[in-house]
Amino acid sequence: MSNSNKSSTNSITSSAKPYEEVHFVDTTLSVWNYSLFSEQDIHLFQSGQHTNMYELLGNKQISVLDKQGTYFAVWAPNATYVSVIGYFNKWDTQAHPLKVRLDSSGIWEGFIPNVLAGEAYKYHIHGFEGLKLDKGDPYAHLWEKRPYTASIAWGTFYEWNDADWMKKRHAHNALHAPWSVYEVHLASWMRPDPSDEESYYTYREIAERLVPYVQQMGFTHVELMPVMEHPFDGSWGYQGTGYFAPTSRFGSPQDFAYLVEQFHLAGIGVVLDWVPSHFPYDAHGLFLFDGTHTYEYADMRKGFHPDWNSYIFNYKRGEVKSFLLSSAHFWMDRFHIDGLRVDAVSSMLRLDYSRNEGEWEPNEFGGNGNLEAISFIKDLNITLYKDFPDTQTIAEEATDWPGISKPIYMDGLGFGMKWMMGWMHDTLRYFKRDPIHRSFHQDELSFSMMYFYDENFMLPLSHDEVVHGKSPMLYKMTGDEWQKFANLRLLYTYMFTHPGGKLLFMGNEFAANQEWNYKSALPWNLIDFVSHGGMKYCVQQLNELYKSNPAFYEMQFEPGGFEWVDLSNREAGVIVYKRIGKKKNQDILVILNMTPVVRMDWKVQTHSSKAKWKELFNSDQKEFWGTGDVLNPAITCKKLSKQSDSNTIELNVHLPALAAVVIG
Repeated sequence: MSNSNKSSTNSITSSAKPYEEVHFVDTTLSVWNYSLFSEQDIHLFQSGQHTNMYELLGNKQISVLDKQGTYFAVWAPNATYVSVIGYFNKWDTQAHPLKVRLDSSGIWEGFIPNVLAGEAYKYHIHGFEGLKLDKGDPYAHLWEKRPYTASIAWGTFYEWNDADWMKKRHAHNALHAPWSVYEVHLASWMRPDPSDEESYYTYREIAERLVPYVQQMGFTHVELMPVMEHPFDGSWGYQGTGYFAPTSRFGSPQDFAYLVEQFHLAGIGVVLDWVPSHFPYDAHGLFLFDGTHTYEYADMRKGFHPDWNSYIFNYKRGEVKSFLLSSAHFWMDRFHIDGLRVDAVSSMLRLDYSRNEGEWEPNEFGGNGNLEAISFIKDLNITLYKDFPDTQTIAEEATDWPGISKPIYMDGLGFGMKWMMGWMHDTLRYFKRDPIHRSFHQDELSFSMMYFYDENFMLPLSHDEVVHGKSPMLYKMTGDEWQKFANLRLLYTYMFTHPGGKLLFMGNEFAANQEWNYKSALPWNLIDFVSHGGMKYCVQQLNELYKSNPAFYEMQFEPGGFEWVDLSNREAGVIVYKRIGKKKNQDILVILNMTPVVRMDWKVQTHSSKAKWKELFNSDQKEFWGTGDVLNPAITCKKLSKQSDSNTIELNVHLPALAAVVIG
């Protein structure tokens, strides 16, 4: 990965403001003494309590004594010399040295006249034992497009037009609201040239295409895989160097703001993948920032991640904690983000994560928990929900660590939701089985409700399940082509009617027939086929079913919102459960036929005061590429007891093969 100081005037694409031509500054103008910091800022920064360091560190285009220029500030506590280098001074390491503050904060700062927005720059650092380094700005809001690695002087100001959304989004983002999330990798969702990995749409061009599509499909939220600046496309954004910058691959920060705004104007929430767990070793990035382990643990038993060949943040260090808290707040504050999906929480919590015996050191109490990371996560959720109470944090956490989504006062970690990885693994394992064997493994489906109320769960069918030889969703299903599609429609219906939030990775909605490849676009030509187009329409209708029936979401995290009705028909492979709303007669029954056998006049007994029932959804509809042969135009309902106080009823329902019927 390049550490070049090269730049070019077309290294970003921005329709908000053109990248200014390179020019040279009069180097006889020295750095002026100037500071934005108060004593309180320094105290909060060092104690790990500052959540707005992006307003102080980095570059700021300001006027000092009527002179336009840029204020630079960087934390490099073990440096002996720091200067700003760029085209404006011909990368002269002696031209513009910064001054270190005298308060032992380790912050170097200064104002350079005539350096304006659009200038590429780095910090030249003399570090530990005389090591000389050229580093990008950890707090920069814009970076050069890779393979170039300089930061760019730039701000985030944007004239927002989503005031109505911001005022009302508390209802949209609440835990008792529907959460149907479409997970997207911006580069590969759609490309101008589908097979060219260097072919990108801009943020604004993506908005023209993606926003109406997500709206048409009926998803309530979109989750963007990491947009933080990152040097290597193959990391999918999970190896970041710019924690305060949307990637310049698609444009400027203002262009990214426009994309978020368009989602909001369409009534769609925006969740970002955010990675506070690890960072790469690129020479221009955070690793060995001032020649010492500045951002990462010095002890590699804690500081190096063996799975991802990257480095782990030192959560014990106040300045690092403030860096991460500020990054999280930055996206909520400057870009109106509705939620953060926090990546790799399991690896943060456990000192022994992916380590063998002898490769890790227990904490002070002899346990395997990273106490500093736990404290950071709690502070993260406390401050985010205090400052942005109408947003959510979602943990990607794959272990049985207790209380991930429980409040801090209940000894939890304070996340709003947690990915339900156990549900995903059990469900996919079940649907891979030949229907003749499913009766012996029904517990793989029913087990989810044994522990569902331990957390606020989101059901994920994410990017991780359709890469690295795992096969696309369609080919995880058993049977011939028709049965594979029928099984996948059945699985999706089960997912959308199961309690909890939902997440579906791009391409899953139309049954992509190949694994996801970040280098190319999704195979959009498939939706012209009736089978794939039918799957897409099925998911669209499932979103409508989910959002239009409060029984599916009002009590999605409460025991009163779900009830097993029939788990006794293992041999027949028929499973029945009820979703319950807060109001009377909102009950909905979900009937899953897990076998390729049509079952006419199937009897369902349940307790309900509801006398009239109708079919709300049938996954075997012709429009979905089903047979359309077994529907329920009229559902008979009879009371089983003559006693007036009895609410036991029996419903007569026709069940298509490998299909779900939803009645209410």
